[in-house]
Amino acid sequence: MNMDDRIIRFGVIGTSEITQVFLKGAKLVEKFKLAAVYSRKEETAREFADKYGVKTIFTSLEEMAKSDEIDAVYIASPNSFHAKQAIIFMKNRKHVLCEKAFASNIKEVEEMIKVAKENNVVLMEAMRTTLTPNFKIVMENIYKLGKIRRYFSSFCKYSSRYDKYREGVVLNAFKRELSNGALMDIGVYTIYPMITLFGEPKEIKATSYMLESGVDGEGSVIFKYDEMEGSVIYSKISNSYLPTEIQGEEGTMIIDKINEVNSVKIVYKDGNIEELSTNQEDSMCYEIDEFVNLIINNKKESNINSLENSKIVMKIMDNVRSQIGLEFIADKN
Repeated sequence: MNMDDRIIRFGVIGTSEITQVFLKGAKLVEKFKLAAVYSRKEETAREFADKYGVKTIFTSLEEMAKSDEIDAVYIASPNSFHAKQAIIFMKNRKHVLCEKAFASNIKEVEEMIKVAKENNVVLMEAMRTTLTPNFKIVMENIYKLGKIRRYFSSFCKYSSRYDKYREGVVLNAFKRELSNGALMDIGVYTIYPMITLFGEPKEIKATSYMLESGVDGEGSVIFKYDEMEGSVIYSKISNSYLPTEIQGEEGTMIIDKINEVNSVKIVYKDGNIEELSTNQEDSMCYEIDEFVNLIINNKKESNINSLENSKIVMKIMDNVRSQIGLEFIADKN
């Protein structure tokens, strides 16, 4: 078969809303094919598979990993399961696109990367922001700002599941045993682009508000670089409508939403405004296209959503958790 004609057959783990968003974006990727669905419950797997016209379902991860019907898997299970599930598939020579947060901690991430290299498969974190056309525009035009002095990002989104939490019902989004909370689910969106643009910071100072369930409801982090500072705020218990800013001595770049990057402009110090953004398709399709092309072109990792970037981001989040006193069950393994 000509590699240009190759179709990558995917299995999906998880039948939640994020998987449906993923599959919506996948419709725009020609070389993507949904071939199998996994759920712990057969009824749930069948219902989801029927919705997307898929015949093959699994209730066993091991059987799915050994199957000849898939080439790759998209993992959208709770964070605490990411590493274990990814390793099962990679040991069976399946490529893995894993939702953020990539894993529970740096130890798990390093093991995932080790297994990926041992089995010669593609492993990539599904951070959609950094692979969008508009984020590429950010990277190509950031030089216009002159000396960069500050990166500021805000992503605060009130979780619909918090209503249940306030009623006394703790759903997955607020469970410590699933390695969840504001930092892992929301904060990562503010941190990952900063690492992509500026690399690893020298120092970190973090604060948060901790919920009684044991996870953080909201938080903020300050990052010290040699000649600039980064600061981020994130929350699952309140909303923010602030944009992300990259402030330079010659101008400030304004990004509307850091999780999607729909709009990018520069406001120069003389007041002139340069609109930079382009029209984008579904923001999820670009990460899928990147991942599929890595497989087809026999490349082992993305230049942008690199394994090194994923390691740095997880090291930072481990550091933040240490400062705010957020320990996961997975940290004891």
